[in-house]
Amino acid sequence: MPPVLLVFLGGGAGSAARYLISVTLARATGAYPLGTLVVNLTGSFLMACLMHLFTQGALSPASRWLLITGFLGGLTTYSSFNYETSHLFQSGLTGLAVLNWFVTNAGCLLAGLLGFWFAARLA
Repeated sequence: MPPVLLVFLGGGAGSAARYLISVTLARATGAYPLGTLVVNLTGSFLMACLMHLFTQGALSPASRWLLITGFLGGLTTYSSFNYETSHLFQSGLTGLAVLNWFVTNAGCLLAGLLGFWFAARLA
């Protein structure tokens, strides 16, 4: 299957997953964008795991296009993160904006490190 089709299919699935997670979690929270945080943390963890497995030869190039470039590209939402954090600032919700910025950045870094650690134990 051509790489562009694999990216397309994975990206559609990742975008649909992001939408479903965001809608589900939005019902449980107020102004705080928990859905975006969850997909960014999950995406950071999965990206580190899958890239480690790919560099170790455990994933094929086709799997990388489908899962990493496609699915995770559609799932993770840094553009949404930026907009939502900026919107919180503009809405006068400075505390929530700072909390979102800090938890997302620190959490994604830690999730990525945890992903590498986890994947190294699998290999």
